Amino acid sequence: MTTEIILVFSILFITIILFAFEVFSVDKIAMLLIATLALTGLVKPEEAISGFSNTATITVLSLMIMALALEDNGVIASLARFLKNLHILPLFLLLPVLMLITGGISAFINTTAVVIVFIKIIAELSKRFNLSQSKLLLPISFAGILGGSCTLMGTSTNLIVNSIALDLGAEKFSFFEFSLYGGMFLVVGIMVITIMSRWLPKDSKEENLQKAYDLENYVTTITIKKDSDLINKTIEDTFLYQNPEISILKLNRNKQLTNAPGRYITLKEKDQLVLMCDLENLARLNDTIGISVHKERDEHKKEKTDREEESQSKKEEEWQYIEVLILPGSILIGKTLKQLRKQTFQNAFPIAIKKRRNIRNTKERLVRKNMEQITLKPGDRLLVEIPQNEINQLYEMENVAILRHHKAKPSININKRAISFGVLLLVVGLAASGVLTILISALTGVCLLLLTRCLELNDVYHRVNWQVIFLLAGMMPLGIAMNNTGADKWISDQLLMVLSGQSNLIIIGLIFLITMLMSSVVSNNATAIIMTPIAIAVAVGLDLSMKPFILSVLFGANFSFFTPMGYQTNTLIYGMGLYKFKHFFLIGGVLSLILWVLGTFMLSNLL
Repeated sequence: MTTEIILVFSILFITIILFAFEVFSVDKIAMLLIATLALTGLVKPEEAISGFSNTATITVLSLMIMALALEDNGVIASLARFLKNLHILPLFLLLPVLMLITGGISAFINTTAVVIVFIKIIAELSKRFNLSQSKLLLPISFAGILGGSCTLMGTSTNLIVNSIALDLGAEKFSFFEFSLYGGMFLVVGIMVITIMSRWLPKDSKEENLQKAYDLENYVTTITIKKDSDLINKTIEDTFLYQNPEISILKLNRNKQLTNAPGRYITLKEKDQLVLMCDLENLARLNDTIGISVHKERDEHKKEKTDREEESQSKKEEEWQYIEVLILPGSILIGKTLKQLRKQTFQNAFPIAIKKRRNIRNTKERLVRKNMEQITLKPGDRLLVEIPQNEINQLYEMENVAILRHHKAKPSININKRAISFGVLLLVVGLAASGVLTILISALTGVCLLLLTRCLELNDVYHRVNWQVIFLLAGMMPLGIAMNNTGADKWISDQLLMVLSGQSNLIIIGLIFLITMLMSSVVSNNATAIIMTPIAIAVAVGLDLSMKPFILSVLFGANFSFFTPMGYQTNTLIYGMGLYKFKHFFLIGGVLSLILWVLGTFMLSNLL
C-alpha cells in the first residue's frame, strides 16, 4: 500500500465520518473534499472540478428543473388528485394501492418531489376522513424509493452508476434495462410493508402532521363582482364547491347571514362568502377574475397600474404574502379585519386570519359572527399581502413577529399543465426509445418548458436543491482520486483474495451487502460513486460479466431502508416526529434483508 493510497483512504474515512455525524452540510463537505483532493495533488485541477460537467450531474439538474415545472403547473397534483377518492378503501387495501401509485409515478418523476406531494395528500386524507398518517407516510417513502429504482431516470443514483460504468468501459444501460428487477422489488416491497404495517405507530393526539407543518387553514371573505363567472350559478356548480380544499362557511347577502349555505343556492353579484382554505388556494382566489378578496387592495393595484407603465406579470412578482404573529402589546389587538382593511398598516393589505388554537376556539365558534367582525388577539396570525419593496416596513412594527414569506403563485394554467405533461412524455419517450440520451432529452425538455413559459429560470435558481448538485460534483473527484492512486484496485485485490473460489451467489451477495451497509451512513449517491469502480474491478478480476455487479451497487445504494439517513425522503419523513429510529431499523431492516436475499439470487443468475 503506497502513501498516496493511505492518503486517499484517510480522506475517505474522514468524509464518511463527516457525513455520518452531519458535522457540516453535504454541500460544504463536498466543497472541502474538492479543495483537499486538489491541494494534496491526488487529482489535477481540471479533474477536481470535473464533477460539475459530468453527464450525471447535468442530467440530475435537468430532471430536478423539470420536476419543478411539473409541480408548479399542477401535473403532479393532477396525477395524484384522484387518490383522495380512495379513502373508502380499508387500510390493508388502501396502503398497497397508494404504494403502487407512488412507485409508478416515481419511476419517471423525481422521487423526493413525488413524496412531498403525497405528504400533502395524506395530510388532507387524514384531516377529512380520519385516516392514520403514521400508517401511510413511511410506506409511501419506501414505495417512492423502490419505484425510482425501476428506470434509468428514476433516481440520481441510477444515473451516476450508469455514468461511472460508462467511463470504466461498461456498456450503457437502456432506459428499461433493469425495470423487470425493479418491478419485482417494488411488488415484494409492497407485500412486505403491507404485512408489517401493523407494527407502524398510530397517530399521536399530541403530535400530528397538521401541527408539525402548520397546515391549519386560513379564514377569509370573498366578494363576487359583476364580471364573475359565479353569478347565476348554484354553489354546487362552482369550483368553490368542487375543490375539496375549500370550505364555504357562510353566505352574506344584503347583510343577511346564512351559516353553511346549501349547495343549491344560486350566487349573485355582491354576495360575500366566508371561506376556509389553505394558502395555495387562497393565492389562487386572490388572482381569480371576478372575485375580490380585498377590495381596497384591488383599488390600490389599479391606481398603481394607472401611474406606472409596467407589465401585469412583473407586478404580480412584486407582491408577496407575509404571515404575521400578533404578540401581546401590539396595536393590532382588538381590531377587526374590517377595520384593518379600511386603514391599512405599513402598506400591507390583510387577506385572511388564523385564530390561535385553544379549547374554546373551534371552527364552529370562529364563524358564528361575520368574518370581518372577528377581533385579533395575542397569538392570532394575520396573512397580509404587501409589495416586495415595502416588506421592511413590517419589521419596524412593535410586538408583531414576521413568521414566513410566501411567494404569491398565479392560478394554474390549463394549457401550461398540458404542455408540461406533454414535455414529460416526450422526454421519457425519446430516452426510452434510444433516439436521444437521457442527458440530451432532459435538456431538450427544459428548453421546451422555458420556451413555452411553463418555467422561469429566476424561480429555478431559488428552488433547485443545490446541495444535491454540489454533493454529486464534489464526490466525483474522489472516485477519480481512487483510480489515479490505485486505491480502487487495491480494494478490489483484497476482495478478490476473499472471493476467489467462492460461488457467484456469495460474490454478488457480498457486493450488494457492502453497498447497502455503506449507504446507511453515507448518502446513496456518494456510496454509488465509491462502490461502482470497485465492483467493476472485482468483476474484471474474476473474469465475470460486469452487469450483475453494477446492478448490485445500483440497487444496494438505494435499498438502505433501516436508517433514516439512507435516503432523502426517509430523512424527511423521520423529521416529522411521527416515527422513531426503531421503526426504520425494524421494518426497514426486514425489508432490506428480504430485498438483499432476493436481489442476490436474481443477479447471481446473470453470471
